[in-house]
Amino acid sequence: MYLCSRVMNKYAILISFALLGFGGQSASADSNTFTLLEQQQISVKTPDLFGKKNQFTINFDELEPNEWSFPLPVGKASLWPDYRMQITTKKGDNVKAIFDGVVRLSRKHPQYGNVIVIRHANGLETVYGNNAENLVKVGDKVKAGQTIAIVGTKDGYTYCQVEIMVDGRRVNPEIIFDIRSHRLRRQTLLFEKQSDKVELSVIHVEIDPQTGEALADNSKKWAFPLPGAKVISGYGGARHHKGVDLKTKPNDAIYAAFDGVVTRSSPYSGYGNCIIVKHNNGLETLYSHNSKNLVRVGDKVKAGQKIALTGRTGRATTEHLHFETIVNGRKVNPSTIFDFVKRVIREGIIKKYKL
Repeated sequence: MYLCSRVMNKYAILISFALLGFGGQSASADSNTFTLLEQQQISVKTPDLFGKKNQFTINFDELEPNEWSFPLPVGKASLWPDYRMQITTKKGDNVKAIFDGVVRLSRKHPQYGNVIVIRHANGLETVYGNNAENLVKVGDKVKAGQTIAIVGTKDGYTYCQVEIMVDGRRVNPEIIFDIRSHRLRRQTLLFEKQSDKVELSVIHVEIDPQTGEALADNSKKWAFPLPGAKVISGYGGARHHKGVDLKTKPNDAIYAAFDGVVTRSSPYSGYGNCIIVKHNNGLETLYSHNSKNLVRVGDKVKAGQKIALTGRTGRATTEHLHFETIVNGRKVNPSTIFDFVKRVIREGIIKKYKL
């Protein structure tokens, strides 16, 4: 079993975790002693992960370059439907630990071949399979970027199978890495235990450096409309562009930037499939060229709610989101609302528009 996606009123993205098979109790996240079951079974619960509170956060934005590594820096990564990542490379290449941690499992497995599982103090576990040779043993403390294995070859392909897990459940690695560029996504992740599920959302919060806990949860106030996007055309210029064009991939999820009411959801001239959401204090947001609109006029939407899918309807040469901000009927530069490099809201906007 693996993870499935849905939307939540958090920052932009939510992953709802289907339970994987696991059993038994485990050592704590920073321990270097593990039960026999932990040393044999890949998917196991991490004890006390949600013992005192039903949530925790990881702030990847504060990591230094030596505190993380892509597992095969020169390899080519692809993602399987069940969130296993296959990284192909050349024979003899070194497999690197993604973060600092302790080796929980290092053995030969009937499905994974030579496999290593590392438990990290941040609450994650990482899995590295199809190794020609494991270079670490159970209980070893490893550093991010340390060589832990030699990549293996199977059926004519040289690759490492990598998984990222939380409490025995697979996480979509694209939430943590841009797997094409191998870059770490600089963001904060919130993990919440809800009944028999663990929910993961990408949020923007201030973290107390002493406790590591969120000082304030503003994740329900706003959402970046297209997480992970890059700007392909800015506001203004020779074309007098009235918005910002954001691109990720076709049929990617578009999210409402703030709470509001849908006032348009229909084809609209060169905009193609277009949605306009009315917010407080004269602010409106526009989302266009959508392949599909998922809300109707009159719908009340929440910040972070999925409202459309990226497309190229109307006058568009590629699949993208054309995003506009309108104040009291006048189009304004969306960069006054959002920092499109850091993908965060500008200071004071929530208060200014009473959002």
